This record gives sequence, C-alpha cells and structure tokens, in this order.
Amino acid sequence: MKGLSLIAMILVVVGAINWGLVGLGGFMDSNLNLVNLIFGSWPTLEGIIYLLVGISGLMIGWACIQKKIKM
Repeated sequence: MKGLSLIAMILVVVGAINWGLVGLGGFMDSNLNLVNLIFGSWPTLEGIIYLLVGISGLMIGWACIQKKIKM
C-alpha cells in the first residue's frame, strides 16, 4: 500500500502543478495545460489521466482524514 500511496501523492502533485499552470495560462491568454498539450491528440488518454489524478486526490484526502499520511 505504501507504493500506491506514493504514486497517488505524485499524481496529486503533478495535478496541482498542472492546475496552477492552467490558472496562470488564463491570465496570459495561453494554453498551459500540460496534459492537454502532451496528450491532446488522444482525448481518451487525457480523460484517463484526469480520472487517475482525481482518484489519487480522493485517496490522499481520505488517508489524511484517517491520519495514515502525516503532512
């Protein structure tokens, strides 16, 4: 389970950085969504990545509530 938690944490951090870039791109009138820029030609894969990031966020949030991961 420790390896799965590490993967989830990495996905959450990558997702947070991506959303920060999306917000920054909104102010600069540009597309800084890295997932879309890398996988935009494969919308299904892009959706799977967003789904994995969302599930990872739920896992990390639940673990924090359960006090299994100290932050």
